[in-house]
Amino acid sequence: MAWPQSEYPERIGFLSLPRFSMMAFLSAVEPLRVANRLHGSELYSWHVFSVDGRPVEASNGMTVAAEASLADIKKFPTVFVNASFEPERYETKPVLAWLRRLDRQGARLGGLENGTFLLARAGLLDGCKVAVHWENAPAFMERFPRVEATEALFQVDRGRWTCSGGTTAIDLMLRLIESRHGRDLAVRVSESLLHARMRTPGDPRSPALGRHMGVGHPRLVKIVEAMHRNIEEPLSLENLASLGGISRRQLERLFRTHIKETPAGFYLKLRLDRARQFLEQTDMRVVDVLLACGFTSAAHFSRAYRMQFGLAPREDRRGLRAQGARTGFFGRYAESPTETESVPTPSMAASSR
Repeated sequence: MAWPQSEYPERIGFLSLPRFSMMAFLSAVEPLRVANRLHGSELYSWHVFSVDGRPVEASNGMTVAAEASLADIKKFPTVFVNASFEPERYETKPVLAWLRRLDRQGARLGGLENGTFLLARAGLLDGCKVAVHWENAPAFMERFPRVEATEALFQVDRGRWTCSGGTTAIDLMLRLIESRHGRDLAVRVSESLLHARMRTPGDPRSPALGRHMGVGHPRLVKIVEAMHRNIEEPLSLENLASLGGISRRQLERLFRTHIKETPAGFYLKLRLDRARQFLEQTDMRVVDVLLACGFTSAAHFSRAYRMQFGLAPREDRRGLRAQGARTGFFGRYAESPTETESVPTPSMAASSR
């Protein structure tokens, strides 16, 4: 349904936080530009904001000029928060208050890549379905249990527009264009951008496990998927074998043949990798991290972590913070050097621990 001409151009704002994703930003802006060209009129205008109104540097080192600071923007119809590395560093009272004020005014709000963290921290996503980058999804779900993080490329739910990052911003904006000006224009924009097709939220978000591991054995892929889904309460090797419709001996042989690893060793590494993600990307205490990754003993967790990464969990966290995030962000760590390591015993313990 077309809007009255008096409401054109539709203004789209982008709050760009330091180290934002340039890929997501350009993937969001270019469909709007192309829509204007193909329609022959200015359907959209785009506006870049920064916290202080100064130019802001993206994660690739390029700088984008901002036309206004948050203090300058008292009201705006649509704003997307664009963040990549270290979004928690910018969860400040002024930023969160600004987002809440826009929400009270009825603005459409969205998140590009890790910009969704800021909206969730402001309490604006409770009960909503959102899209989050697959690398950051476990940390997001731990921090914001009242938000439904999905495996979708993008989500539109209750006035919240989110995408998982990168080129998925193209698909999010194509959906926006389609909702305003019809599918025909959206398809033409997609074709002009040489975008193979308009993807849906249900298209795969993360790399296929088979391709990621370099194997195509369907039973093995099914078993590894089950491991990924069951990190906090690991499944026993017998349960994993049963899920794959094979015996435990066949399970062992399958892993040795295709992955050159025992299933228990592979599962342990998955859990330790998840633990490292939490240490990098959240402010969770070490004791909470180990529980979230299926460990019942702090000593066992520390030994296994050190064997895998060469450092104790706290040492690794400090080192990662000092050198900068590899894939996520760092929180304001709540733990102290005297943090207790007593761990409650979960109701279930897996034989693969």
